[in-house]
Amino acid sequence: MANKRDYYEVLGINRDASDEDIKKAYRKLAMKFHPDRNPDNPKAEDHFKEAKEAYEILSDKQKRPAYDQFGHAGVDPSAGGGAGGFGGAGGAGFANAFSDIFGDIFNGQRGGAGGGGGRSNVYRGADLRYNLEVSLEDAARGSETRIRIPTMAECDTCHGSGAKKGSEPKTCPTCGGHGQVRMQQGFFSIQQTCPKCHGTGRYVADPCAPCQGSGRIKQHKTLSVKIPSGIDEGDRIRLSGEGEPGVGGGPAGDLYVQIHLKPHGVFQRDHDDLHCEMPVSFTTAALGGEIEIPTLDGIARLKIPSETQTGKVFRLRGKGIKGVRSIARGDLLCHVVVETPVSLTDRQKELLQEFETISQGNASRHNPKAQSWMDRVKDFFGG
Repeated sequence: MANKRDYYEVLGINRDASDEDIKKAYRKLAMKFHPDRNPDNPKAEDHFKEAKEAYEILSDKQKRPAYDQFGHAGVDPSAGGGAGGFGGAGGAGFANAFSDIFGDIFNGQRGGAGGGGGRSNVYRGADLRYNLEVSLEDAARGSETRIRIPTMAECDTCHGSGAKKGSEPKTCPTCGGHGQVRMQQGFFSIQQTCPKCHGTGRYVADPCAPCQGSGRIKQHKTLSVKIPSGIDEGDRIRLSGEGEPGVGGGPAGDLYVQIHLKPHGVFQRDHDDLHCEMPVSFTTAALGGEIEIPTLDGIARLKIPSETQTGKVFRLRGKGIKGVRSIARGDLLCHVVVETPVSLTDRQKELLQEFETISQGNASRHNPKAQSWMDRVKDFFGG
């Protein structure tokens, strides 16, 4: 023992160092001198063993006071309480140290069979999504609706234990209640979820029939959803805590209501703007006039100038929708469609034929687009 260095010196810490300081110092040295990281440095293994031994003594609440009072003699293995003899640490010692380091980093605590502490079995519930169809009017003005969704609730028979009435879950025999099992191969120790209890640490030998041992049953619940004015296709409404309930007392997930707009008989929505086709009679398009246009606020009147053609767009400002994130309302765009008369009487046909005859002498004047198109066709075919 005379050749052994002071454990505080080995870890590079003061004698009044806290447990956290000891752990941090050990992690640093273990990562630095681990044999797998230093295959060409034969002294690395000795430093690793020395750090491991110092950590085992100083992190033990019973051995550290003995060491502080009596030095190495107070923890001599021959006296029954020492750390000495690293156990030939060529295999298990390295594996345990490796597990200590990475188990602390990734899990925050040791776990698994023989790990000295159980793993937390508290989990947040899953988020859910509900597809909700709303009318254009409800999306524009806002509304409130009720939805019915499936959910998982605590089983009334077993009160969430998963065990048959009169029995209770038992400690898992595979992992000893830790929820984790450790598999060791060479220098490495791998910790994984127990395949028997699936990480819960408890095993239901006689499961409850209604919930089949899960502790939860499927139910439905009705929720009220407020639809804000201006909501659009694809927007989501988040209902906090209305998702799947958590496991082991964990918080519930959230419910996301996905908005889909129902097709409308008159309007098509484009963000904050609305579009509609506006059929105009042949006479009104030619001579001009005034027609009524439907809007979300009621009827509006629109003046149609003479000689209006199909495809002409009239914009009614402020007659669209005020989006959720907008500061002003969009516009209503009316697309003119000149309607060809149908189901004509003989007298109507006679008048239209007379009109055609009168117009033939001035085709370029009365039908400029048609004349221009015919000229391009002639040019295409070489005159």
